[in-house]
Amino acid sequence: MTDSPDLMSAVARMRAMNPDSLMDRMGIEVLEATSDQLVATMPVAGNTQPYGLLHGGASVVLAETLGSIGAALHAGEGKAVVGLDINATHHRAARSGLVTGTATPLSLGRTLACYEVVVTDEDGRRVCTSRITCLIRDAAPGA
Repeated sequence: MTDSPDLMSAVARMRAMNPDSLMDRMGIEVLEATSDQLVATMPVAGNTQPYGLLHGGASVVLAETLGSIGAALHAGEGKAVVGLDINATHHRAARSGLVTGTATPLSLGRTLACYEVVVTDEDGRRVCTSRITCLIRDAAPGA
C-alpha cells in the first residue's frame, strides 16, 4: 500500500461493494487511509450492550473493519483478504459520543497482513486494543 489520494476512493469502492454491510449498520466512517495508518469513527449510540456501555463486540467489529481494509489496500487489485485471527483487550467503558479506531500495520507481507488497532473515546482514553491478522489470496473470478 502506498500513500496516495486514491486510497480513500479505494475505500469508497470497497464500501460500494455491499451498501448494507455491518460497517454501514454500525455507523463506521473511515476518516483516513494511508500506508502508515487507517482511522475511523463509530458512534457508541446503537452499538451498546444492555447496560448502555459500548458493546465489546462493537469494538472488535471496528478493529476488524480497519484491519481488513488496510490488508485489502496493501494487497492491491486482484487479491482478496480474509480474517484469520483477531483478539481484543477491553480497557474501559465508553458510554456516549464517538469512539475512534486507529490501525497501524505490524507486519505486511505477500500472504499475511497484521494490524494493531487502538480504540479510544472522545477524551483520547484507550477503550480497547485489538490485533488482527488477515490472509491475502487471489480473488475468486468475478469477485
